[in-house]
Amino acid sequence: MTKPKIEVYGLSSCAGDQLMILNCEDEILEITSKVDISSFIMAQTGNVETEIDIAFVEGAVSTERDLRYLKDIRKRAVILVAIGTCATWGGIYSCKNDIPREKLLKEVYGEKGQEYFDSIPAQPLKNFVKVDLSLPGCPIEKRWLLRVFASFLHGDLLEVPNFALCSECKMMEYECLLVERGMFCLGPVTVGGCKARCPGYNIPCIGCHGPVDEANYASEVQVLLEKGYSLEDIKRKIGLFVSNPDLKQIQFKKEEQKNG
Repeated sequence: MTKPKIEVYGLSSCAGDQLMILNCEDEILEITSKVDISSFIMAQTGNVETEIDIAFVEGAVSTERDLRYLKDIRKRAVILVAIGTCATWGGIYSCKNDIPREKLLKEVYGEKGQEYFDSIPAQPLKNFVKVDLSLPGCPIEKRWLLRVFASFLHGDLLEVPNFALCSECKMMEYECLLVERGMFCLGPVTVGGCKARCPGYNIPCIGCHGPVDEANYASEVQVLLEKGYSLEDIKRKIGLFVSNPDLKQIQFKKEEQKNG
């Protein structure tokens, strides 16, 4: 039986999600025995980019080069998996910044910065190509990565978690850091899957997995306002990992405050 052909790529990123694949020390030999990894620059030499069954792509699209590379990968891959929050939501690369891009390029690289660097506003893969499966996380969770591999080998397409982190906090019987302690926790609007790791160490969730579907930002913002946080601080922190989050409800709350 022919092994599935797999390739792993990194666009604008820290490479943490690719490292997570390599960190599967106990499982990596079994994985490589069942798939043909034709290209994985971080892990091997002699890479060949060809027609593939599955492409795992890390990182946001933040340059024209990234975009050309992504479109080429999409053409060659039957299935494309976005791994990590940068690839899924834009990540840190897309966080709110009021400084114009042209000014940033000039400040960092000098007068010819814009000429030498094809920088564009960082965005997730789904804004440019079809993504068959998104596996968020900063970095991705090892157990969900292994489940993805297992599902593909069985001919299935895994459904990843789509419930709020608060559900996992409740299951682990953790005290609510937002309601009980007034800490800036984004658990109610963040997708779970990490077993509420940070709240388990009394560290509030910063939203690194990205928003859960139909995230109720209005209720989250109302609670945070009542806890004494400013609206601008709330908007900034919610937009830390997500490219252009839907903050219309936040704007509604702001207008409501003005009129109230």
